[in-house]
Amino acid sequence: MKILVVNGPNLNLLGIREPDIYGRQDYSTLEQLIRDTARSEDVQVEIMQSNHEGVIIDAIQEARLTFDGIVINAGAFTHTSLAIHDALKAIGLPVVEVHISDISLREDFRHFSYPGLVAIKDFVGLGLDGYRQAIIYLKSHLEQV
Repeated sequence: MKILVVNGPNLNLLGIREPDIYGRQDYSTLEQLIRDTARSEDVQVEIMQSNHEGVIIDAIQEARLTFDGIVINAGAFTHTSLAIHDALKAIGLPVVEVHISDISLREDFRHFSYPGLVAIKDFVGLGLDGYRQAIIYLKSHLEQV
């Protein structure tokens, strides 16, 4: 079982960007948590991060050939990118959405999620642990289909 974890813009600045909202742990800590979770769940994982919408779309499209599912935190593209939504929908893989903060408790423009329209489940406001929970959930889902 192979899962692609997609991280959108500014997630590479974890620990620096608004630590009161996103926490003080850095991006390498997140990557390690994802790898540790994958190892303990006996799944393969690939992690990518980009600040560029097209790069994210390319990764999603390519995922259909080698991955069983996607965990995505599209960052600010969550609220603006119909193109990422369309790519996720087009490939037909199960998608689980993650947000470190609870987007429903933030600015009004953050309440809507394009990837959320495609996702089978979302984990919001759980900090980095949302990624762990998303991987475990996606693995369980894939084992049942």
